[in-house]
Amino acid sequence: MTYTSAKPYFYGTGRRKKSVARVRVYPGTGAFTINGKTADEYFGLETLKLIINQPFAVLDTLGKFDVVVNVRGGGISGQAGAIRHGIARAMVVADEANKPLLKKAGLLTRDPRMKERKKYGLKAARRAPQFSKR
Repeated sequence: MTYTSAKPYFYGTGRRKKSVARVRVYPGTGAFTINGKTADEYFGLETLKLIINQPFAVLDTLGKFDVVVNVRGGGISGQAGAIRHGIARAMVVADEANKPLLKKAGLLTRDPRMKERKKYGLKAARRAPQFSKR
């Protein structure tokens, strides 16, 4: 399904870990398009599909909006979180009355958890080399 800029939409940017999702929400039938694929094709796990539908579940608007997403960076879990954040922000742009519900559910807060950097002298962020007595 293709959309033109003539059709009105609500925009939101979502971020999680290293992922950035540019989300456009159109009034429609509940279709998800993520990087040109459907949500079922893009996300194999049902839990990830539940994550991206959370903002609509909180607002009781499941199946009332079409979502077109362009997402880059990170893995699929981080991308799902970024899409959820972007949808929540777009729904606030759509109607300011949605903000208290989404905020109470914790969907407007960007998850600040990031991968910890590797330190010198260690094998990973905290993993030390194996100790050898001799």
